[in-house]
This record gives sequence, structure tokens and C-alpha cells, in this order.
Amino acid sequence: MHLPCPCCGPRDLREFTHKGADDYLRRPAPDAPPEAWDDYLHTRANPAGRTRDLWYHDPCGTWIAVTRDTVTHAVIGATGLEDAQ
Repeated sequence: MHLPCPCCGPRDLREFTHKGADDYLRRPAPDAPPEAWDDYLHTRANPAGRTRDLWYHDPCGTWIAVTRDTVTHAVIGATGLEDAQ
């Protein structure tokens, strides 16, 4: 599988480190109530279809948000993290 790095172009998956779903971009504020943190930490969707994940491109140090389909394994696109929020 290849992922499109915004800086380097299409690169082999082995150059990237998977960091999980993009839920991290929507985490609660540090002073949020315990219920918000409980929901964030323990309630996760596991969708069949389109997802958005965070990846780190080790050679160039770029964080990217990758949109992919978990059913077909197709990579739909990627954006640099500064553009993804």
C-alpha cells in the first residue's frame, strides 16, 4: 500500500507510523468533565467504509490525515495535518 505524503508524493507504507483514528484532533479540553473524557477514551466507532487516520511520515517528519476505505483498502486522499483540522 502507498500513502500520499503532501511533501514527498506517494510513498510505501513502511515509511509511515500509524497513530490511530483522527479522534485525537477532537479530544476534550484538559478541564473537561470526566464524562467527556470517559466518552473520548472508551467510546470508539469501528466503521466499515471511509475512515480518517493519522500517520507520521518518518523520513520527512510530516503528520498527515489519510482518508481511506476499510472495506476496499483504497486510499482516497491525504492532507498535511496543518490543513486537516
